[in-house]
Amino acid sequence: MTGISARDLTAFHDSRHVIAGWARSGAAEHRRGLWQAIEDNHRCNCLLWDEEDLARRRNVPDAEIASNKRAIDGYNQKRNDAIERIDEHFLVLFSSTKENARLSSETPGAMTDRLSILSLKIHHMRLQTLRTDVGSAHLENCRSKLNRLNEQRTDLAACLDRLLAECERGEAWFKVYRQFKMYNDPALNPAIYGEKR
Repeated sequence: MTGISARDLTAFHDSRHVIAGWARSGAAEHRRGLWQAIEDNHRCNCLLWDEEDLARRRNVPDAEIASNKRAIDGYNQKRNDAIERIDEHFLVLFSSTKENARLSSETPGAMTDRLSILSLKIHHMRLQTLRTDVGSAHLENCRSKLNRLNEQRTDLAACLDRLLAECERGEAWFKVYRQFKMYNDPALNPAIYGEKR
């Protein structure tokens, strides 16, 4: 038994949005294991969301946008590292696989990451539906989008639960797919190692 379900994940993701400043605070509910990797992933997605918003400002010096872009690169690397750690923890839980088990190209870590991002989209779209400084067309458009986002999350959550159950029964398996983010590696990014020449 994994002891985890998509409902657990979505409840955790949503619960972080009601804690003011949670992502930047560094406060952690989980200090080790699978849940720490899940929390790290969600924290990075929250920080990425904020930096992406800031990077689109037009009324600040370019140096501030460059700083936002560098922060985005850093958080994105940590986000991907956390996805890989999530998959590593899940693989330990699923030790036996039947001979004819199907290989899933999408991993529980990748699905967890997508659920985290959907949680952010749902949270921020819900805030749009509560605005008092916009017209009814904006509010109705955002309500429609919110409904669609909730449907997408429900569908993805069901897919994750199915994959976890299949892995538990040995009917499916997955691999940890390393991202190898070349742009963050000074030895692999020609724009960086080329500076030294």
